[in-house]
Amino acid sequence: MPLVPSLRLFLPPHSKPFGRPAHDLVRSRPPLCTTCLEQLEPFSVVDIRGGDSDTSSEGSIFQELKPRSLQSQIGILCPVCDAQVDLPMGGVKALTIDHLAVNDVMLESLRGEGQGLVCDLCNDREVEKRCQTCKANLCHFCCQAHRRQKKTTYHTMVDLKDLKGYSRIGKPILCPIHPAEELRLFCEFCDRPVCRDCVVGEHREHPCDFTSNVIHKHGDSVRELLKGTQPHVEALEEALAQINIMNSALQKRVEAVAADVQTFSEGYIKAIEEHRDKLLKQLEDIRIQKENSLQLQKAQLEQLLADMRTGVEFTEHLLTSGSDLEILITKGVVVERLRKLNKVQYSARPGVNDKIRFCPQEKAGQCHGYEIYGTINTKEVDPAKCVLQGEDLHRAREKQTASFTLLCKDAAGEIMGRGGDNIQVAVLPKDKKDSPVRPMVQDNKDGTYYISYTPKEPGVYTVWVCVKEQHVQGSPFTVTVRRKHRPHPGVFHCCTFCSSGGQKTARCACGGTMPGGYLGCGHGHKGHPGRPHWSCCGKFNEKSECTWTGGQSAPRSLLRTVAL
Repeated sequence: MPLVPSLRLFLPPHSKPFGRPAHDLVRSRPPLCTTCLEQLEPFSVVDIRGGDSDTSSEGSIFQELKPRSLQSQIGILCPVCDAQVDLPMGGVKALTIDHLAVNDVMLESLRGEGQGLVCDLCNDREVEKRCQTCKANLCHFCCQAHRRQKKTTYHTMVDLKDLKGYSRIGKPILCPIHPAEELRLFCEFCDRPVCRDCVVGEHREHPCDFTSNVIHKHGDSVRELLKGTQPHVEALEEALAQINIMNSALQKRVEAVAADVQTFSEGYIKAIEEHRDKLLKQLEDIRIQKENSLQLQKAQLEQLLADMRTGVEFTEHLLTSGSDLEILITKGVVVERLRKLNKVQYSARPGVNDKIRFCPQEKAGQCHGYEIYGTINTKEVDPAKCVLQGEDLHRAREKQTASFTLLCKDAAGEIMGRGGDNIQVAVLPKDKKDSPVRPMVQDNKDGTYYISYTPKEPGVYTVWVCVKEQHVQGSPFTVTVRRKHRPHPGVFHCCTFCSSGGQKTARCACGGTMPGGYLGCGHGHKGHPGRPHWSCCGKFNEKSECTWTGGQSAPRSLLRTVAL
């Protein structure tokens, strides 16, 4: 049965109340309420059986839980273990009283010189003595009256200051039904303590015995349950210890990983900053190089322009101002000069361009062990310099994949060395331009592109290959798609005699024969071509297409040779 929550003893989380005396616990920490964490009041002030006191230890949170005549059973949460407890019909007061907590509260009050304790008899004056026989706290007036009564004359009276060394000075536990009687008996049938009046009344036919006689039996059963519970306590303590160890290990691991992340991030940032500086320096070098090239071209063109103007002005002045004789005399020098000037080669376009691009997705190698991205590219693809390569450039087979390679170059004719260009490819049948073949373009990331397509029908196809919406060299071009390659049904052999194992009826398409009745060819005999060939069509190329048409006119022995 649950205990009255307001009288539970507050203990620290890892305390062991059974491993040390009760008075040590009380000295180390006063009894506290587990709900409000306030120190419990003395039991003589807080009458747990009192009805209307505003200082009742039940507290205001239980005032609404008092039983009513038609109130259904209510469940409350234990403030110590959070277990749900069904409140008895008698309300909070019907819960089992924690008499150990009552004893601890009283001990704590006695150590404070009895402050807060009032007489158990008159409930008015402060306590001075305690009757060890009645286990009652008495004031001076009630103590004298106690001694005057014949029944209590010889009871032992002790001053409160002499009780400070005691570990237990609890009050007698009285019957809730018969408040004048002390609980000394135990009803086995009802499994609860009873008084003498209960035995002769409600429990008169129940097996009852004194508590001192039955404590061994019930104490042993409790000890057995305790033995079964203690291993769980040890296991839980071990589990908590393991959790603490794991928590500590987790914390250390998190700190180690955080340090790794920090180190990696700092190194990566340093590598990126270094790569940034390299890119900026490279960009500055490119600027200087291009500016120098432009300045050199500018100086050359300015010098050439000055020479041209000088020659033109001198010639015009000669023609307009000179006499006939003067013109004829000077003509040789002027003509030679003008001819030399006209032969000078120069470019009217700037020798360099402003094509500088940053490619953030392009790999730039490693820096201090970190993979770095981002390059500066000054090359610009020139569609007029791009070329197409491949054996299947102008031929293909139906339902077979044909492929070729696009090699991209810049204006100087150098390979781009990188991918990412905008490539457009179209494969159109000449007779069915509304049914194009879907091409596949694979970027090799090195300036080359693998282009493939699979024509479904034979015929002539037109292939367009464009870079930046401009045709490359050789585009557009035509492709002749032939019918599907016809495999050879025969064998590629040196002669019929060898391939057939000496059969006389085996023949070969080369038309050769041997004496002795052999219908097929043989080495050095009539009609043998002198090199390996196909028995089905006589072709010499092993990878060629078979031209044998079959039909009923084919000799039966030739078909046998083919099968062999």
